[in-house]
Amino acid sequence: MTRTTLAVLAATLVLGRGLGAQQKPILDAAEALKPLSDEWTTYSGDYSGKRYSALKDINQASVKGLSLAWTVRLTGGLPAAGGGGFGGRGGGFGGPPANVVVGGEGAEEFAFGGTPGVKGAILKVGDVLYVTAPDNVWALDALDGHQLWRYFWKTRGGTHIGNRGAALWNNYLFFETPDNYLVSLDARTGKERWHVEIASFNEQYFSTAAPVVIGNHVLAGTGNDLDMPGFLQAFDPETGKLQWKTYMVPMKEGDPGLDTWPSLEAARHGGGQTWIPGAYDPETKLYIIGTGNPTPGYTGQGRKGDNLFTCALVAINVETGKMAWYYQTSPHDTHDWDSAQTPILIDGQIEGQTRKLVASASRNGWFTVVDRVTGEPVTSQPFGTTMNWVKNVRKNGQPEPDPGKEATVPGSLVSPVEGGVTNWPPGAFSPDTGFFYVHENNGFNLLYLTETDPRGSMGLAGKTVAGVGSFPSALRAIDYKTGKVAWRHEFPQGGGSGGILATAGRLLFTGDGGGNFVAFDATNGTPLWHTRIGSPSNAPETYMQDGQQYVLVAVNDALYAFTLNK
Repeated sequence: MTRTTLAVLAATLVLGRGLGAQQKPILDAAEALKPLSDEWTTYSGDYSGKRYSALKDINQASVKGLSLAWTVRLTGGLPAAGGGGFGGRGGGFGGPPANVVVGGEGAEEFAFGGTPGVKGAILKVGDVLYVTAPDNVWALDALDGHQLWRYFWKTRGGTHIGNRGAALWNNYLFFETPDNYLVSLDARTGKERWHVEIASFNEQYFSTAAPVVIGNHVLAGTGNDLDMPGFLQAFDPETGKLQWKTYMVPMKEGDPGLDTWPSLEAARHGGGQTWIPGAYDPETKLYIIGTGNPTPGYTGQGRKGDNLFTCALVAINVETGKMAWYYQTSPHDTHDWDSAQTPILIDGQIEGQTRKLVASASRNGWFTVVDRVTGEPVTSQPFGTTMNWVKNVRKNGQPEPDPGKEATVPGSLVSPVEGGVTNWPPGAFSPDTGFFYVHENNGFNLLYLTETDPRGSMGLAGKTVAGVGSFPSALRAIDYKTGKVAWRHEFPQGGGSGGILATAGRLLFTGDGGGNFVAFDATNGTPLWHTRIGSPSNAPETYMQDGQQYVLVAVNDALYAFTLNK
């Protein structure tokens, strides 16, 4: 949609006629299937998870001319008296207050009014950016960041640690709330269409995931840190009606994987949350998602076994919700090192054969490539420098955990640290270089067991942690064919931040852990440009607007858009 078209649309809405059925939707299903280029239509930009943009106006030769185009600071919470919110044109800078729509199931006295933090994807479709933070959605002009409308959800409570973004389908926007609602808005106005509860608030689920729309299915993950089962659900985008629900642990006698748990009761409380969106292969109709850690998180004595299908890559038929295959990347985890990181689809060559692959760098420091049609293992290698928790490697490439590295009463020296070698901020893959890019965080903890009851403890209880050492963290490029390091750029001031963007300009954009936003040479890791804006809180993105390529990144409540000086 062009800026002129949007202006016409706005005038039409003012006249009360709205969009006619004959008009093209903001985003149709065919557009969503295109590789990442001018727009950013879903969590990873496209369904592949690569975070590789075909845009190359900003490239190794021109990146030195990259300059700040605009910046805005977001304000959330209930609108001030008079209905005004933050904004630029139409919401600030001397203009009238922007529209703020309020919904929700909670009382106003519980409304979360803290400073919003952007920790997820920002959609860019047409001339509009769609930004989320817990309980808040903003529609901003992609050219200058001024606010078009804002939606605020009055919460019942829950864990407000982040929101990974929204999904778009036709003219409708979808996002999740910390108190477990899937909410659909009219993307043109912010007006709420419907909301449905997707998990039990009383069982302490909380929802941070970005929904993903595939065909006529809104896929919604959720989370829980208190021994409840993880699941993925599909909803009708028109009505919010549940289409299917697939659990990530066995839930009844006879379910596959039950023999990897000591009992059905242990399995039914075994975790495997769906924190982060997956990747989708339209040819196989498989949605491949990484699952969270088993629970209890740190005391595994009450759940001996591999604990399927936690810490695994799981392929699900998007039409039926049936599991097609799985590959567990971290059997019997006892460190809260979930494998929920978004996997990346790669069409590559292995020993001269063209293969449809899926790659994942997990929080446990293990890089894995499997055949995405069958789940057959292809490559398996560590990518952390100081890891010491693996006893040996199984024939199928799975790391065998060392029981001596579980928490003990006198203390166990373990690497990596609790946050893992990587975490939820996404990596990237460039088909130009053949490298998978990921942040590598290193360090050591002493883990002390504080719950010696053989039944273990609940949730994330049962141990204490003392940090005892560090080692330089880095941005790492991995050859997907071998799992071996191609290059490694160490960060002098801590671990990298905010996820990674790869582009056809042979650039990588990410944070360096020292408060810098950096463009690297994707072929060898040489820094080519940087700006000190603080540590990015989400993964950078890129898009085209009015003939200019922009690079967009968030630092907590502030958005920064960069473009070339011309």
